[in-house]
Amino acid sequence: MQATVNGIDTRYVFEDRSGGPALTFIHQLGGDLTVWDTLAGHFRHRYSVLRYDVRGHGASAVSRETFGFRELADDLAALLDAQGIEKTHLVGMSMGGMIAQQFALDHTTPDTASDAQTVAHSRARSLTLCDTASRTAPEARPTWDERAALVRREGLTALADTTMARWLTAGFRLTHRDTAAQICEVLLRTPAEGYARACEALRDFDVHERLAQLRVPTLVVAGRHDTGTPPALTEAMAQAIPDARFELLDAAHLAPVEECHSFAALLETFLGQHV
Repeated sequence: MQATVNGIDTRYVFEDRSGGPALTFIHQLGGDLTVWDTLAGHFRHRYSVLRYDVRGHGASAVSRETFGFRELADDLAALLDAQGIEKTHLVGMSMGGMIAQQFALDHTTPDTASDAQTVAHSRARSLTLCDTASRTAPEARPTWDERAALVRREGLTALADTTMARWLTAGFRLTHRDTAAQICEVLLRTPAEGYARACEALRDFDVHERLAQLRVPTLVVAGRHDTGTPPALTEAMAQAIPDARFELLDAAHLAPVEECHSFAALLETFLGQHV
């Protein structure tokens, strides 16, 4: 399915046969909606499952202009509006977790409390934030500029080997060759300019001081072997979110993929408490 979202031709899949609450999955930098195929299949019998390609990724168009995470969160809001979804549970991995944080903070719906005062509630029913952080440290920002320049100059092949080694443990890549190959193919097909512009958005991302404002149930998941976003960073984010729950899985950066069954069990229990 395709929709024009804030001027961007956007690919999405929305399975609403169950009639259940909306559940939206957001992929990582260099990924697309197919990374969620297995988990979407698991949850579509109880939830209305939405997946989409972030602008500049997969089959979604590359933005002609620079953008930040506010714009990426606005894209999600516009896509939800197009599907008639007022509120949704959000699951975001890596860059997708950053979009989820920005969305939960920026997009609210008004509600009239009993004292006749208008109260704003996040359009996110819950957050599941995987292998992600709430900001890019100033000392790490040049790395994103360097990565964007490299991809513009040499394409995604220049990053493929190091990225796959960071995303999935060696053991998983050996025993799940087909899964790893599919994820690598998606990475290599990512438009270089779409990837580079997302790197520049990542360079400037910082919502850490706003996390205390979040009032939605939050599950935070990290991979024990994640070198791209070390678990300590993800745990620090969890500690800054009121009442967030932190879980560690035996995986690298794409923990929901590598530990799919364990992650599905965690998410199913978590969502069941907040439907």
